Amino acid sequence: MSFEMMFVLSLLLAMLAGLLFEVARPDMVIFSVLVILLLSGVLTVDEALSGFSNEGMLTVALLFIVAGAVQKNGLVDQLMQKWLQNSNTYTESMVRFFVPTSAFSAFLNNTPIVVTFTPIIKKWCEDRGIAPSKFLIPLSYATILGGTITLMGTSTNLVVHGLLLDFGLEGFSFFTLAVVGIPAAVIGLIYLFTIGNKLLPDHKGFSRKMVEDSKEYMAEMQVTRAFGYLNRSVRQAGLRDLKGLYLIEIIRGDERISPVKSTTLIQVGDRLIFTGLISTIADLQKKKGLQLETGTYIGLDELRDGSTSLVDAVVSDQSSLLSKSIKQAQFRSRYDAGVIAVHRHHERIRSKVGDIVLKPGDSLLLLAGTDFVKKHQRSNDFFVVSPLDTPATLNQSTTKGWFSIIVLLAMIITVTLGWLSMFKAMALAVMVFWLAKIITPGEARDYVHFNVLLLIASALGIGVAIRKTGLAEWIADGLLGLAEPLGLMAILFTVYILTNVFTELITNSAAAVIMLPIGIEMARALSLEPMGFAVVIAIAASASFITPIGYQTNLIVYGPGGYTFSDYVKVGLPLSLLVMVTSVLIIYHVWF
Repeated sequence: MSFEMMFVLSLLLAMLAGLLFEVARPDMVIFSVLVILLLSGVLTVDEALSGFSNEGMLTVALLFIVAGAVQKNGLVDQLMQKWLQNSNTYTESMVRFFVPTSAFSAFLNNTPIVVTFTPIIKKWCEDRGIAPSKFLIPLSYATILGGTITLMGTSTNLVVHGLLLDFGLEGFSFFTLAVVGIPAAVIGLIYLFTIGNKLLPDHKGFSRKMVEDSKEYMAEMQVTRAFGYLNRSVRQAGLRDLKGLYLIEIIRGDERISPVKSTTLIQVGDRLIFTGLISTIADLQKKKGLQLETGTYIGLDELRDGSTSLVDAVVSDQSSLLSKSIKQAQFRSRYDAGVIAVHRHHERIRSKVGDIVLKPGDSLLLLAGTDFVKKHQRSNDFFVVSPLDTPATLNQSTTKGWFSIIVLLAMIITVTLGWLSMFKAMALAVMVFWLAKIITPGEARDYVHFNVLLLIASALGIGVAIRKTGLAEWIADGLLGLAEPLGLMAILFTVYILTNVFTELITNSAAAVIMLPIGIEMARALSLEPMGFAVVIAIAASASFITPIGYQTNLIVYGPGGYTFSDYVKVGLPLSLLVMVTSVLIIYHVWF
């Protein structure tokens, strides 16, 4: 092993550790490694920037715009709501909802599908006394399964396609992956409707949180001079035996009183930190002399006149808010909204609201103006999963909605028949959307997730370093040495498992970029068709079911569903094994 190979390998290990321990946003971690490779001379400027001109990466950018344009008018959402309303039984509802959801995710971006349908599912469940936790993980998994069916189903497929073109290979056709994706999706959905459904948690009985559309939030209230129980005990003030609410800490100047005893005296200026149901927190504000700290100039009372709304938002794994406290992030001035409370997967956060350091998956209960959802529903910082009081504002132009769907179908046909490449067809679709005034240039810019593109482009540059230094060949030889005596099937399982582990621990696109050069080298060494290895890597990089951090859609439903990390392992591990076995067996017989 040469010094350059050791250097690149050490950087890769450091990058994996940085992503795993969330030292910074994933795109910044990977971009930093790319800069180090450039400054150290391992990569030339052209090689480092090659990812920014990669066809797959640029196609992903257009995919964001096309998916945003199709979903802008809310036609898909309206059709799904009507479709779901006609179902009554539990099993029928799952089938009616998740089969078409998987079909939609084969042609649209998974993330906005899950963001849009999460509040729809929650409301439907609440109306029928069903725990939303039984439906939200399946929602995420169904979109992931659907995304493996087509070339545009997920950004990972497009990244692998772009890399194949860079290698001088043919690349995927529109339905290349469908040979594997459709059987895997069918088997996966059957599992979710049967065994997986029994493994899903039922949080309806836990303080009836889901029935009340509430999770255990953190909230802060300040004691003013108007409080009628100053210098009297917590019990005398009626703050000990509150239904669904618990006083966990009192902050008095620089002093923190925790645990809070029933005999602790309440003083003016005290900051009371509560954890519990938001409905009870709202009721508590009615006590004279207790002021809810929202970090903004608007209050809960204004909900009555319709000038404000309660909004539930989930912090993104790509958010610029990560590793900052709410106060440091200047949340109020940036978004003109106040954070009433924070929920973090059953974890009790012992801090005032303004001092809470945000993490991916945190649920924020926001008090905001009625235009907040419209302004920030495409924010990279958080996913707006439900406006709790007012529905999201949608452009109800049915004509434009159908026109955008027709353009999407026309694009799919031109790619399937080979008339245009995916990149050219998407570029044409974007131009048609703009000329037909379906979207404006400003909206097109907002639809693009530039941090995701930076991550992909940077990862592609690192992939060049892995190939250039010979590290890909060295790793491929090592893996072949272990698996080759057991046969080709064992080699395919090894590649799948390694790719899938990377996906669960870091990000899907980075996993694909790291593993594809290794897979190509293994195919070359075995004198086999590289397309089979590319399909294995594309499917494995997308099939993230075991952790909430491996795929954005898993993270979106993490907080709203009230899930724990172990819920994903319990439900997702059998699904992951089913998809792996199905995929490897089909790929083995089709491509080899």
